Amino acid sequence: MLHFPVFLDLKGRVALVLGTGEVAERKAAILRQAGAEIRFAATFAPALLDGCAIAIGADAADPDLLALAEACRARGIPVNVVDKPALCTALMPAIIDREPMTIAISTGGAAPVLARQVRQRIEAVLPMGLGRVAALADRFKSAVRRRLPDLVARRRFLDAALSGPAADLAMAGREAEAEAAFARALEGADAAPPGIVHLVGAGPGAGDLLTLRALRLLGEADVIVHDRLGTEEVLELARRDAERIFVGKARANHCMKQEEINALLVRLARAGKRVVRLKGGDPLVFGRGGEEAEALAAAGIPCEVVPGVTAALACAAGAGIPLTHRDAARAVTFVTGHRRDGSVDVSGLVRPGQTLAIYMGLTMLREIRDGLVAQGLSPATPAAVVERGGTARQRVLRGTLETIAAEAPAWVQGGPALLLVGEAVGRGSAGWAQPALAA
Repeated sequence: MLHFPVFLDLKGRVALVLGTGEVAERKAAILRQAGAEIRFAATFAPALLDGCAIAIGADAADPDLLALAEACRARGIPVNVVDKPALCTALMPAIIDREPMTIAISTGGAAPVLARQVRQRIEAVLPMGLGRVAALADRFKSAVRRRLPDLVARRRFLDAALSGPAADLAMAGREAEAEAAFARALEGADAAPPGIVHLVGAGPGAGDLLTLRALRLLGEADVIVHDRLGTEEVLELARRDAERIFVGKARANHCMKQEEINALLVRLARAGKRVVRLKGGDPLVFGRGGEEAEALAAAGIPCEVVPGVTAALACAAGAGIPLTHRDAARAVTFVTGHRRDGSVDVSGLVRPGQTLAIYMGLTMLREIRDGLVAQGLSPATPAAVVERGGTARQRVLRGTLETIAAEAPAWVQGGPALLLVGEAVGRGSAGWAQPALAA
């Protein structure tokens, strides 16, 4: 974050606009909308800043703009000088006004036109009546606090109410009906709502590969219990004030045992928390989601599973490798590279016309190769290792089962990696890869 965003209360306060012309008039008009009293000047004098809450420099001579910026810095007055970021201590963002809701977009002065384009896109999808929903919530603020003194219960109620019938009525301009619907919902609100755990698949770690449901739940969670995802991008989409608990699971390196994680989820839910258990890939594909769901069910805790893009799908798509192909593979098998005790078992995995997607197999790669070859698979079978698949840091090593077993241990850089084996792997092409990853 280059600049800390903040909103100023300018009602009845003086704003200096230095300069004359169209740009100065535009800036003054925005300040007037915020309730500021405008003080215009063509040239700078220090006395102009007396009593000012903010200063804008536009359409004035460079020496005057420089003097304005230096004087404002000395007095601690926010100053914005149009098209001169180095002189600014405050930036004028592109603004979306849904009073009392205000949305501001800034590029830190790097590309104001881009900020305007983003504003136009947001304007196109935000209902014009959204401000009426915010005003409805404001009118009931005191009543909500009285009825629901517990913060978790209050937040849970507002999450539902501000996306339910009352909000729809407010956006339609039916104020009296909206207030009646909100009041009914508040009367029926649970002052101590039960906790719930959502087992959410984070996919490979790329934020734009999350499902819409996963994104919504990240915004509603009171607590997020997460693994080593390989990227912070998904966590950045979560609610800022949600508690985050790192359980740090990686092979043979768990900062919390599975039984402890199960107990943690139960304890948080019993405290009335809405918990997101964020898991890389899909919760039910080698993610121990089944074990956690069983523990929650045994404790009587409501649980929802939200699917995610599992590693095999993300790695194959990112690397441009087809998992199935009419001429090469009519089946795909997801298999873990080792048993619970660490041993390797590849019996029954060698069949014609299939692709093997082997999770967590890099540490036992040579044993996997030997086992597959002993079962009749040719060491010349096409294979690939995809590290950090589906993310911007993805790397792909292509070859045969034999060459991959020899080269991959020294090639990997410590990220999550998947082994793909089968004739279809040889049909892939980097040109099929996702554009963001192929660039």
